[in-house]
Amino acid sequence: MIFEDLPTTPTSEELIDKAFSRAARAGNAQWGLDAQQSMLQTAANIISDNLENVVTAWPDFEYEDEVHPFYYELADAIVDVDRLRQSLSEVMWASRKAREIHEEYQPRLRKTDVDTARKHRKQAFARLADIVEQVDDELLYINRARNDLRDLPEIDPEEPTIVVAGYPNVGKSSFVNDVTNARGETASYPFTTKGIGLGHFEHDHIRYQIVDTPGLLDRKPDERNEIESQAVSALEHLGDCVLVLLDPSGECGYPLESQLELRDAIEAQFEEEPVFTVANKVDRRDRWTADVDADYEMSVETGENVQAVLEAAVEAIDYEPQLPFEG
Repeated sequence: MIFEDLPTTPTSEELIDKAFSRAARAGNAQWGLDAQQSMLQTAANIISDNLENVVTAWPDFEYEDEVHPFYYELADAIVDVDRLRQSLSEVMWASRKAREIHEEYQPRLRKTDVDTARKHRKQAFARLADIVEQVDDELLYINRARNDLRDLPEIDPEEPTIVVAGYPNVGKSSFVNDVTNARGETASYPFTTKGIGLGHFEHDHIRYQIVDTPGLLDRKPDERNEIESQAVSALEHLGDCVLVLLDPSGECGYPLESQLELRDAIEAQFEEEPVFTVANKVDRRDRWTADVDADYEMSVETGENVQAVLEAAVEAIDYEPQLPFEG
């Protein structure tokens, strides 16, 4: 996952302390003017390099080959990508400014007496510290963004993906667990009330991922907050097929009419992807409140037609892996 290995961002105080303590050690190893020059070069290099590394550790959000649209919108929902990019730009400015200060003062330390050189070096140190302190808020924001994004569950946007939707208690998690090789993995997103369910299965030697999104696609759009709505938009880049599960018996606690309204809203949201209506609990048909015009009927509890639903989703995705020689 692209945000997993982002390093911790230092605070301005930590970076200044690191630069000046290293500079002091470098100065102690030299004499006279050489000591002053070595101190300035060491401090400026540490500040400039560390600030530049903060920026280059992040992927470039402008390019899809570095940040998939799924992860872009996910990141934007959590941390505000424009705000993050502005902070990174300010930090890069500070990195360049540190180098400029070094280039400005280093000649002053070469042809003068030691006391004057020391005075110039101290002036340079004060300006370096001021530059770093100017981007303290940006450094703090970048580190918060790093902490919020690095623990996102690892979902591969390049893998063919089935998104499972519907009201709570209609059998979504049971379906995901039933069709995956292992129990569905669960991890928390910061914009959901419950963990995301993620599972994998293989079909004709191709790996598929299947996602259950409680807290997002189990509520109508007008009940989602802004961050949740944007997270659903991110899922549009991920889902290759959507299965909307219904419980016609109403045992889930929601009337069939409300479930169908949610289905219609999901179809409108995912208009570019195939969306199948799946009536679950066919083994309890005698409790159904009405017949449903569903694409498929199944029972997760008994296993009836579960495989048929899964194969229909796979067929709708029609995924063909790119072979290495195809380029």
